[in-house]
Formats: sequence, structure tokens, C-alpha cells
Amino acid sequence: MYDRIKGFRDFYAAEMGARRQVIETVERVAGGYGFREIGTPALESARLYADKSGEAILEELYAFEDRGGREVALTPELTPTVARMVVARQQELSKPIKWYSTRPFWRYEQVQQGRFREFYQTNVDIFGTDDPAADAEILAVAADALTELGLTGADFDFRVSHRDILGGLLGSFDTDVDTAAAIRAVDKREKVAPEEYAALMADAGLTDAQIDTFDDLLATPAEDLETLIEFAGTDRVETAVGNLQDVLAAAADFGVREYCTVSLTTARGLDYYTGVVFECFDSTGQVSRSVFGGGRYDDLIEGFGGQPTPAVGFAPGYATLSLLCQRAGVWPEEALSTDYYVLQVGQTRAVAARIARELRERGHVVESDVSGRSFGAQLDYADSINAETVVIVGEQDLENDEVTLKEMESGEQVTAPVDEFPGDYQRPTVEKFTG
Repeated sequence: MYDRIKGFRDFYAAEMGARRQVIETVERVAGGYGFREIGTPALESARLYADKSGEAILEELYAFEDRGGREVALTPELTPTVARMVVARQQELSKPIKWYSTRPFWRYEQVQQGRFREFYQTNVDIFGTDDPAADAEILAVAADALTELGLTGADFDFRVSHRDILGGLLGSFDTDVDTAAAIRAVDKREKVAPEEYAALMADAGLTDAQIDTFDDLLATPAEDLETLIEFAGTDRVETAVGNLQDVLAAAADFGVREYCTVSLTTARGLDYYTGVVFECFDSTGQVSRSVFGGGRYDDLIEGFGGQPTPAVGFAPGYATLSLLCQRAGVWPEEALSTDYYVLQVGQTRAVAARIARELRERGHVVESDVSGRSFGAQLDYADSINAETVVIVGEQDLENDEVTLKEMESGEQVTAPVDEFPGDYQRPTVEKFTG
């Protein structure tokens, strides 16, 4: 008997059916906005991550030397891969480039609620435009996906911020501040004790008084963002505030402003974010961690050797998204679903197979016996797979040129001419052959 590896999960059929419904909903919404599906490899050069984030990142990855002596890693995220893909064909790809991809990723990290070492997410990205409408469209795809799943504005909240506002405010202090380190500390603010947060900010170069001032600035409400411009007195902060306001205005035009709350304590920990960033949270707080997030990363393509290419995207992960949907009571039922079970009695396989084939051609989920089971055993199996209708093809029925339809929930049944079944009906039922 072998145990499952820690941080990896099995999904049995009923659970996987529910997950598939959720994944297909997210993909359908993205496709409706013109995002096109791409496929990406599970393995990349380890340098792709080390060059971007430093050698220490390799300790958090499934990184190893392959048989060809190459240092490789199982992909921990998609953004560097799609950046590489854009650089490879940058001149021939029409702009804006709008891609999505659903696949697993791997990180060797501590297993906790909503976080595993193998995880699945859908990445949705736009490359080639810095228009605020692109940021708003990303917010709209995210919001529409959640509402299509049955969630409402009472269930989730997009906390929206701007990295250049944070960086500009930090840069306005009269000390040498490690901006990247300070922003990473802001990202951890809600996850660590206050004294640890203060220590991280101090390590980044801020005094106690500056930390207090900065925290007060982070509490500035959306309607008073101009006060940040007055405090900093820099074009950088003025431009960033204007950009955030433009994105929020565009989000209103897209019909999703109601889901957005300005929250300057939202920072996103990855250093490559450059502009508007956001994180989705459970409005009730029952799911204590971020459900997913995204934002703008305008410098990444250039950092991988391409031409300057603005970019923005988000990536819902299905471990945390399932927690939100389950809390809100909209996670799909984890149960098998079968439209028809074609039951065989005696030497009737040829007719049963013809009926099953024609029902499948109409787009139905159809099972039939492949184990030589008895009549009763087949009925039990049909019940176990939640078959809606059983079509009984028995030798005695065929002698009368008939088949029997049985509705499993009600137990009602009726006979139908075998040569007329399924006939012209898209979805033949007991009711259609009654009377």
C-alpha cells in the first residue's frame, strides 16, 4: 500500500466533476472576452526563476538536474513562461495578446489551508497595452467568473491598490528605504504579528515615526487619494493616483466597480508588479486568506529580453476558490451525473449498442453494461451513477419490437417501439412515449 505524497491530492470522479464545472465556467467567461487558450510546458530551465527572483528561490521549487545535465524546475507559476513565449514571437503576435491557460503548478512549501505543493489555477493575461481599460477588463473577467459561479457582491471583495503609490510614498521619506523590501513587508502585514511587521519595515530602512506615518497614509480612503499627492509632492505619486482612478472609472463602465475597494495595504509580494494590483477576499472573512490576485507587470517582458511590453493579468487558484464557493454554498454538487443507462438482458448487445450510440450522438452521457451483470445488478449500478433514465433492452421486449424506458427517480416506466427509439427526439423521456 502506497501513501499519497504530502501536498499532493487525489480527485475522485464526483469531486473532479464539480471542479471541472468551475474550471469550465472560468474559461468560458475568459473566452467570452476574447482570451485564447494556450498550452505551456510543465518543465522550464531553473534559470528562468533564479534570474528573476534570485538563487534562493530554487529552495522553494521542485528543481533538479535532468539526465542531460540541465538544471530544470517544475513550473511554480505561469508568468515567466508566458513572458518567454511573448519574447519568442513578439514581432509576429498581434497586440494586444490575450491568453488564458489552466494547468497544475508545483512549489515546495509549507502545506496549509488552501495551499498545496501541487495546485491548479487559470492564468488570464493581456500583453501589449497599458490602457486602464485593460486593467478594468481583467477585473471584469474575474468578477464575471465569480458571479457566473453563483457568488454575489456580498460574498467577495476586490481590494485594489497601486504599487507606484506605495513606492512613491516610501521614496518621499528622507531616509534610504529599500522599497522592494518595504512593499514585501506591507504584503505580509495582515499575516504576521504587529511587532514582526514593524521589524520588517525597520529592516527596510524606516524609523518608527516613518512607519506610523506610512501606515496612516495607507488608511487613506478612495475619495481622499489627492492627499497622497500633496504629501509626496512627486509626479510619480500623482501619475499613480491618476492611473488608479482611471482604472476604477473604467471598472465602473465595465459594471464591476461595486466589487472594488481601494486598499493601499494590498501590495502583492512579487517584485515584478508595477502598477494596479488587486486581491480577491471572502467578504465574510471565513476564508481567511486571499482567494486569488493579479495586477500589472509592465517591465517583465523587457526583463526577459523582449521589447518593452506592458502586461496585466490574474490567476484564480482552485484550492482557495473552492473554499469561497463552498462557504457561499455555490460549489457544484459532488455527484456523478448520467443521462441514460442502457440495460441489456440476454443477447441484445447489438441493439443496445445502437441505442447507446444514437443517444450519445445527441450529446448525452450514456453508459451500458460491460461486465456481464444481472438485471438487478445493472439497475443498482444505474442508481449508483445517478442515471436519470434507464433504457431496458431485453430479449422479451425485442420479441415484441419494444424497449422499456424507466425513470429512476419516480419509478415510472413505459414501452416504446424499438425502431422508433430514440427516433427524432433530442432527449427521449418516459413522458414523450406515454399515451
